[in-house]
Amino acid sequence: MHIMAIIPARSGSKGVPGKNIKQLGGFPLIAYSIIAAKLAAKIDRTIVSTDSEEIAEISREYGAETPFLRPPELAQDHSTDIDFMRHTTQWLQDNEGFIPDYLVQLRPTTPLRNPQLVDRAIAEITKRPEATSLRSAHPAPESPFKWFQKDESGYFKGLLAGFSNDFLNNPRQRFPDAYIPDGYVDIIKPALILSSGLLYGERMIGFISPICTEVDTMNDFDFLEYDLKRNGHLLWEYLKGFYPRRSPEHVRI
Repeated sequence: MHIMAIIPARSGSKGVPGKNIKQLGGFPLIAYSIIAAKLAAKIDRTIVSTDSEEIAEISREYGAETPFLRPPELAQDHSTDIDFMRHTTQWLQDNEGFIPDYLVQLRPTTPLRNPQLVDRAIAEITKRPEATSLRSAHPAPESPFKWFQKDESGYFKGLLAGFSNDFLNNPRQRFPDAYIPDGYVDIIKPALILSSGLLYGERMIGFISPICTEVDTMNDFDFLEYDLKRNGHLLWEYLKGFYPRRSPEHVRI
């Protein structure tokens, strides 16, 4: 069985320019996901899919492969995961004559993950061959089934038919559990992409992950810097032990 990590890192971030290589704790953001893949015992190989030669060069410094550059048309604001996943899968088939059994997606924007949990997620899907994918999520603090939508007349009503306004006033324990998808780990079957064009399919395992900070704004970076200094993290300790920190002028954004 061949299991490959895929780390998507396009260059055109609008909210935080140069986000994927912006420094966190003295290291490029993408380095944390590369090292997480390196320390996950079940991952055989790590590829970064990027449209940027600068991101590719930095990724190689931390041990990832960048055998191709993603076409610019697949690295736009509106580009989807299936776009770069299909491109990666097709490239491997055309250029290396094989596709892995599983692609483990580790998004750079969720940098502080535990490699042991990544291995646990891989173990979950490999022992259930009928599953089409796995996606991580954490429990929602408040059930969305208690929320309202507004109709054309301006009246509130429940999101689901049959949930009256009075029923929505019940305690949260009366409502189904709900989970918020996050970027901790996704696991995809490349064969499914090629055979059906689907990314997740109908039998997606729900992997419960710890609540994690995802980097979308400068405030998120500030919080993670504070979190690292206060609590540390095993990936940060590994980076400090084996790689030199990058001075700010070495990272162009």
